[in-house]
Amino acid sequence: MTEGEFGAMIVGVISDTHDHLDKLRAALGVFKERGIELVLHAGDFVSPFTAIPFREAGLRVIGVFGNNDGDKLFLRERFSGLGELHFGPHEFELGGRRIVVMHEPRALEALISSGKYDLIVYGHTHDVDVRPGKPLVVNPGECGGWLRGRATCVVVDLEALEAEIIEL
Repeated sequence: MTEGEFGAMIVGVISDTHDHLDKLRAALGVFKERGIELVLHAGDFVSPFTAIPFREAGLRVIGVFGNNDGDKLFLRERFSGLGELHFGPHEFELGGRRIVVMHEPRALEALISSGKYDLIVYGHTHDVDVRPGKPLVVNPGECGGWLRGRATCVVVDLEALEAEIIEL
């Protein structure tokens, strides 16, 4: 997937959907309304049927597996044609920005202090964490809302390196 495949450099960011299809559809609906074409998923899709809302919404995804993702081969198969699922951390460039996406925040502070990235995305904790600056650090919290009772996602403007937290 190359940056040329996408128009505006606004991306949706979600994590920890944990099979909550209604909340996932709500997040994808917000992204569609804003003209977003690409979603970064920081892991814990859980079941392969979570590909269905992405297919319905027509949104592309770059994601990483989380610790609760079971059948990774079938997850990849179901997301085939929708984007890419990786074992994290996954590094790539988009819109001239260096990005790393991971599930568990292992070595998070080292990645921040490395100065290598413009955007660092992680999940796992189920807590929203948005740290402005360069790098912009984003944990979108839990899209599923199961653990904390707060379902959230984030919209990131890659050009401005700004993040907006969205309550679902």
